[in-house]
Amino acid sequence: MDKGAIRRRLALGTAVLTTAGLLALAAPGSAQAASYCSGRKVRTLPFSTGSVQVYRSGGYVCAVTFPEKKKGRKQMSVSVQARGSRPVADKGSYTHHAGPVTVHAGHRCVRIKGRVSAGSVNSGWILC
Repeated sequence: MDKGAIRRRLALGTAVLTTAGLLALAAPGSAQAASYCSGRKVRTLPFSTGSVQVYRSGGYVCAVTFPEKKKGRKQMSVSVQARGSRPVADKGSYTHHAGPVTVHAGHRCVRIKGRVSAGSVNSGWILC
């Protein structure tokens, strides 16, 4: 291989790594939740102290609560309830996230609730 080909390959490799790094920085919340839930993201439910990210895969719905500020332990919770079933929840004192919580909803509506400290969100019946 000549020096020109080596330089071109190094430049291409550097460009690919730089692009991957920028994409990871551009959407850290979605990358974090994607590692916990399978499927595609269908909703982000923001509130004053955090957000709940909701994913769907087949008939399953998964949710994770993330705090706005990741400093120290906070009381956090997340729950998912398929219509006609009991809610499935995760709550406690966490530093990074509450959940993931996954339920089989099929084609039923679901209700998502999330809380970080004093702030909270209640989606009502969604994904019908």
